[in-house]
Amino acid sequence: MSIVFRSNGKLLISGEYLVLRGALALALPLRLGQSLEVQRDEAHGHPHLLWTALAPGGKHWFKTSFELPSFDIIGTDDRQKSAKLQTVLLTLMSLNSGLFDHRYSYKIVTRLDFEPHWGLGSSSTLIASLARWAKCDPYTLLNLSIGGSGYDVACASSSKPILYRRDGIKPVIQQTTFYPSFHEQLYFVYQGQKQDSNHEIVNFNRLTENIDLTELIREVSEISMKMAATDDSDVFGSLMREHESLLSGLLKIPPVNTFFPDFAGQLKSLGAWGGDFMLALSDKGEAYVREYFAGQQLETIFTFKELAIHG
Repeated sequence: MSIVFRSNGKLLISGEYLVLRGALALALPLRLGQSLEVQRDEAHGHPHLLWTALAPGGKHWFKTSFELPSFDIIGTDDRQKSAKLQTVLLTLMSLNSGLFDHRYSYKIVTRLDFEPHWGLGSSSTLIASLARWAKCDPYTLLNLSIGGSGYDVACASSSKPILYRRDGIKPVIQQTTFYPSFHEQLYFVYQGQKQDSNHEIVNFNRLTENIDLTELIREVSEISMKMAATDDSDVFGSLMREHESLLSGLLKIPPVNTFFPDFAGQLKSLGAWGGDFMLALSDKGEAYVREYFAGQQLETIFTFKELAIHG
């Protein structure tokens, strides 16, 4: 007998980086996500946990095994991923000490709907599903293990887009409807170089440790509210430009449109700057957008309706 949990992926439309400092962010839960299947069997010999992670189409991502109850790594084909998972599982055990019955061995299989390198929430969907299995608070599990703002964990179980901010470490979540009349002009384009979120957070904290971000947080929060509310594509495009300019000045990184100067529309970085997805707004039609980015060797493109849960 097995039990299965599923969580949504995520994209942050506004508030990247600054959501860590309390800025209001607009975030989308995605149609693509990750499932987690748990099976237990009577232990023959020493109890253990066999973990198999699969990419789309059942492709192998990584595999590892742990001794129970210590969670020492027995074997793995990716030491770094196994060590990160070990941290999460040890934290999970601290929050629910009775989760693993030591009379049993366990098999856990995760299945991603999206490629692991796309940055759509392989970690947050795992945190959310594990927390549901353990009946513990997902934000506590996140904060005590891998860290982060928590917006992605909020998206994992949301049926609608959200406006999200952190009050200290406490999440403040407001479901909203983000399905503007110009949604057919919105596209998500993968830039082809997955960024390491933890590394980017460390760099951001180092860069801003002596900077007063109060005004910037206020400005970005206003942009998030306006983005969620507007039904005018010109206004939305202007908000994209303004947000990109503000973050570019803070991060000392050129805005993404610098690299695509002849694109007929607006572009905005999403997530960790420099390689994750970007948001494209264009009234030239889907064929133009796909042809343009194919010419830039970028072919992973989703329409808004294909990817976003819009409520």
